[in-house]
Order: sequence, then C-alpha cells, then structure tokens
Amino acid sequence: MGFMRFVKGRWLLGLWLVWAPLVAEGSAEETFRLIDDFESGLSERWERRDFRGQTTYNIVAMDDGLCLMAKSEAAASGLIYRLRYDLTDYPILTWRWRVDNILARGDASRKEGDDYAARIYVVFPHWIPLKTRSINYIWANRMPRGSHRPNAFYDKAVMVAVQSGAENVGRWITERRNVFDDYWELFGEAPPSVGAIALMTDTDNTGESASACYDDIRIERRQVRRGPPVSGFFANPRKKTDISP
Repeated sequence: MGFMRFVKGRWLLGLWLVWAPLVAEGSAEETFRLIDDFESGLSERWERRDFRGQTTYNIVAMDDGLCLMAKSEAAASGLIYRLRYDLTDYPILTWRWRVDNILARGDASRKEGDDYAARIYVVFPHWIPLKTRSINYIWANRMPRGSHRPNAFYDKAVMVAVQSGAENVGRWITERRNVFDDYWELFGEAPPSVGAIALMTDTDNTGESASACYDDIRIERRQVRRGPPVSGFFANPRKKTDISP
C-alpha cells in the first residue's frame, strides 16, 4: 500500500505520507541541497515499495563514480524519499539519468502502456488522499519530448516527457526543471509543499524489460536558465526551465 500504488494510478496515496511529521531541512545560505549522489551507497532514507514482482535497485560503478541502477522484468517497484520543502525556497529539481532501452508497447495514453524505463516524481500530498497531486517526469516511450498529459489511471498525476524515444538511449542526460513553474502550468495555481521525491523503473503493464541509471538528484534555490514551455494538455504560455543538458 502507499505512495507508489498511487503514482502508478491504481491505488490511493497512503495516509502515512500525508500525515508524516516531515520537517524542512537546510539553511538559507545554501544554494542547493543534495538529495543523493549515491557515492555512499543507497541511503536509508530511500524507502522501497514493491507491487508486482521486484524492480532491482543496486549501486554500481559507472564512468567516474557510483550511481543507482534499476532493472525491471515485468515488475513494478519504486524508491521514495520523504522530504517536505517549499518550492519558493527550492524551485529547481536537477538530476542525471540514462536508459538502456525504451518500451516497445509503452504508451502514456493507455493504461496498459503506463510503463517507463525511468521516471522521477515530485509529490504534493493533501490531507484528502484523492486530492494529492504529483508531477511525474518521465523518459517517455512515444510522447513528444516537452509534452505532458494526465496519467492514464489518475488525472491528478501529470506525466511530463523530459526525454522521449531512443535518440538518447545509452547516454547520460542531465535534466533541470523549475518545478514551481511546472506546477503553475499544469495545475493553474500556486504549489503546496512538496512531500516526497520518488523514482521508479517499471514494466508491469507491458510485461517488458528495462534498465536505467539515476544519479546526482538535488534541489536548488536559484533558477539557472529558461527554455520553451511544455505543450499539450493544460498548456499555457508560461515559460519553462530548459530540460536539455
């Protein structure tokens, strides 16, 4: 039960997340806050949730350091990092990722295609679980890069395609999102506090296989650069942070 079932679109967000006594951390002087770079292994703050089979998450050496590698065989498991903070303090989320493949049957418009080699979530809990929202930054299978749409199971979870297709398969890509601006564009109002960041490599709906790596996840106080807006469902002219490395 809990968070990952909600973000998959089939289950409600567990009350443990809504009511958890989370406290903002960090000082006003710092310009960013590291969530994890996996150089010290997998932090105990990452909580695992398994729902169908098990996606494996292991720390591996790659290039010039360590990263988190996920492998899924018709499975759905995720990692949750509970952290409450205000997007007016830390509007930017950055991370690096790479995927080894995309999913042939993956399709964000259909429930049976709701699988991705890699995705990172920002969750906005509400005391009424049905009103909890999330932004799901995905490596899409076929959605156009820069587009977004409601999750096929649950319209308060919005999928944003920051990468798409096979063009960058096998390459490390650095992403930077202004989550504050994204929330305004997707939901049309100021964002509440963030309650968790999570990641998942899942292939349970398509029955396929996927592997991906995640690294250098952090939140930042300042906006570094800007780029074109996302397009698609709920779009408006607000500018978005560039998603390119």
